[in-house]
Amino acid sequence: MKHGKDGEDPLYAVSLFSNCGAGDFGYRRAGFRFEVMAELQEKRLEVCLLNHPKAKGIKGDLRETWPQVVEEYKKRSHSFPLSLLAACPPCQGMSSARGQRGFHDDADAGSKDKRNLLAVVIAEVAMALEPKLIVVENVTEFLTKKVRHPDTNEPVTASLLLIEKLKETYEVFPIVLDMCEFGIPQTRKRCFLTFVRKDQPALKLLQKIGLAPYPKPWESPPTTIVEALTSFGLKSLDASNAELAGKGLHSVPIWNTERYKMVAAIPPYSGKSAWQNNTCPNCQHEELDTVAVTCSMCKSLLPKPIVFEKNGTPRLIKGFRTSYKRIDANKPSSTILTASSHTGSHNTIHPYENRLLSTLECAYLQTMDDEFQWGDAPKKYGHSNIREMIGEAVPPLFTEQHGKVLKDILRINLPITAIDNKDQRCKLALTKLSKAAKLVHTGVENQLNMAI
Repeated sequence: MKHGKDGEDPLYAVSLFSNCGAGDFGYRRAGFRFEVMAELQEKRLEVCLLNHPKAKGIKGDLRETWPQVVEEYKKRSHSFPLSLLAACPPCQGMSSARGQRGFHDDADAGSKDKRNLLAVVIAEVAMALEPKLIVVENVTEFLTKKVRHPDTNEPVTASLLLIEKLKETYEVFPIVLDMCEFGIPQTRKRCFLTFVRKDQPALKLLQKIGLAPYPKPWESPPTTIVEALTSFGLKSLDASNAELAGKGLHSVPIWNTERYKMVAAIPPYSGKSAWQNNTCPNCQHEELDTVAVTCSMCKSLLPKPIVFEKNGTPRLIKGFRTSYKRIDANKPSSTILTASSHTGSHNTIHPYENRLLSTLECAYLQTMDDEFQWGDAPKKYGHSNIREMIGEAVPPLFTEQHGKVLKDILRINLPITAIDNKDQRCKLALTKLSKAAKLVHTGVENQLNMAI
């Protein structure tokens, strides 16, 4: 390992739950160098190390492998302190989009998914390596969803569990934000916890001038999906046949005739869904009954999401009304999720063409540009796996902005162009945490109330 420029200590980093390394790609662009990357799935770690070739990869369940992460960093660091520990634990157990509605405050239900307690692993690595900064990203439910405390069995949230374990050594700065306000062309609401070690000179400076360790939102309006797609300059596609569906990463699933007709019936640029397809394709009668599946005039099937009962009777499928829906052309893209290849997922249909977004368009909307390498992973693992990696990534355009603020804090470079700690995004996160702390009695209530 070498010193940074002008004799400065290098900004070494470790990544936990690395996925394909996209979020860490942004921190790397900001000046951090990742020495160790830890990921459960080999295929994701393969892509991750392709983009972080100087890092050592640790494959496996971090509940078992975290001591290897610590050992490997210590072996590689030659006593240089760790600047950044970045962690993005799996969000599926937290997300309300995964059938968890109604169980948010049920600690027993929250503890059934053991991934919801992976905050313990982050704390173990943090206490062993003592990084100057820790960044944890997750869905906003991470702040408030109840689980059982692994030591006391009392209700707690994963975020408060982590704060509790680190409170003697670190000051926490939480935020809830929508990444479309930071140049990312999609609505992506997430929370971050940034921990600053209490002996860092920049901590008192941040507190004195009233800043939080996050970038300022952009002054320009959010980029719409149509503006973004136009800027990509990619070829038009169509899901009707293989010739028009594209090749490589810029390709889409091919639909059968019925599905294609259903999507084609949704007006381009309308942001509407197939649930609203009330015009009969046979006689053009406009059906007033919005839940009807057949035309009341000619009895033809309407182009809606329909299944048939055993007796042959058609009915609407059971599902959220955000499915089978075109993305609103006048807004940023809907959140790029892991199921972007499914018509029945959340807002996945192209705003004006008859198809889904291509894998490449999803990557671009996540700000994973052409510098990000996939190697032969699409061929080896298929587009569904690549789409899952993209959907779980933290947009590198945001982490690059965040990383630059963190770098300024570590270098004590003034002025630090960070967000005001009284910004509504910071206050919202603190309020959520404070309310959760009062409900579960973690012992960090006073610390959070003082921050508010």
